[in-house]
Amino acid sequence: MAIIKKSRPRRKVCVVGLDGVPHSMLLNLAKSGAMSTVSRLLDAGHLHRMKASLPEISAVSWTNFMTGANPGTHGIFGFTDFKPGTYDLRIPNFLDVKSDTIWDQLGKRGLKSIVINQPSTYPARRVNGVLISGFVAVDLSRSVFPQSYFSTLEQMGYQIDVDSGKVVDNPAVLWQEISKTMASHQKALNYFWEQDWDYFEFVITCTDRLHHFLWSAYEDTSHPFHQYFLDFYQQIDRIIGKILNAFKKMNESEENFFILSDHGFTGIVQEVYLNAWLAQNGYLSFNTPEPRSLNDISSKTVAFALDPNRIYLNLKNKFPRGRVEKSERKKLREEIAERLKKLEYNGRRVVRQVFMAEEVYSGRYTSRGPDLIVVSEPGFDLKGSIRKKEVFGRSYLQGMHTWDDAFFWSTEDHGPDLAIENLAGIILKKLK
Repeated sequence: MAIIKKSRPRRKVCVVGLDGVPHSMLLNLAKSGAMSTVSRLLDAGHLHRMKASLPEISAVSWTNFMTGANPGTHGIFGFTDFKPGTYDLRIPNFLDVKSDTIWDQLGKRGLKSIVINQPSTYPARRVNGVLISGFVAVDLSRSVFPQSYFSTLEQMGYQIDVDSGKVVDNPAVLWQEISKTMASHQKALNYFWEQDWDYFEFVITCTDRLHHFLWSAYEDTSHPFHQYFLDFYQQIDRIIGKILNAFKKMNESEENFFILSDHGFTGIVQEVYLNAWLAQNGYLSFNTPEPRSLNDISSKTVAFALDPNRIYLNLKNKFPRGRVEKSERKKLREEIAERLKKLEYNGRRVVRQVFMAEEVYSGRYTSRGPDLIVVSEPGFDLKGSIRKKEVFGRSYLQGMHTWDDAFFWSTEDHGPDLAIENLAGIILKKLK
């Protein structure tokens, strides 16, 4: 029997992910001298301002990235989704992703991937190489493939993510959590870098946690944690420099080195509770004054929202108490969209754009998704709570995601209208 040798590419590829880092911030920190490695890379290549997924959340955006597809094709529409034919919610996981990932495609060609802390890959599934799941992984033993590496990670004190529960009541604890998480991830980086691989990906998610809890420490130079914030980004810059230098020592080129974020970020002016708005405008009602879940929706309901900015029509044959006919869908969507665009807070416009589902999604799973996707003006954080009675409010969070302020760095210019689902194709071309 003839032995088929693995065809190896001439080059390797290395990708660094910075969760929730906006193009505008990275540019500012590079120009101010806080990120010297990134500053040099800006001179050597192209920093693209990039569109994230819709909705602009990690569960969807990272899945768009790793599959090169949109939710209508890969099947993930949010951190939560409906059990078909019900109002019950479930948390989709990696086993629900319907499209091949970058490393799936590479594995079919006999190429090895090492992927560390990739969000939305829990539970870890088989790859040709190593996969360590990131957020929202809850059990380290199910976050690692192959399983044989579980004890290695456990011994190095690997911490999947920041313990947000500890931070809510005491933001100062965030720095301790970030320090522990980052230290353990760097140990994993050092260990697995020495393995055999063709594609290496390392994702930092502490950036996103920092922005949610302490965005004001970035914007306000007099903030007690402002220098901590800058120090943290200097640490990130050093990690990027360390990875790039190690990559070059393998005789690899910067042409095969990429950095990206999954969405942008900005400070919160107000949280906006879409279900409260829908209720006040006659589109949503419940069978009880204090609803506990969407199962308490009344048969009079026309539309309701899921976090963060997805609006579903209460369609017949899709939901148990659906009342909206398909023939009414077009008119209702246009009506809701036009009314939302008029929403204001203290004279400021709240909603920037409302997308129809077919403008965002394509593929066999499109009908499972929302009917409308709302994009806010920066500062207005859209939420799907069913317990809020007022449209506007605030919580402990300081920062929110933005849609078109993600970034992608590469040596080549990929044009002005880049979206995160385009990146898989760009990366895979390097390993042909």
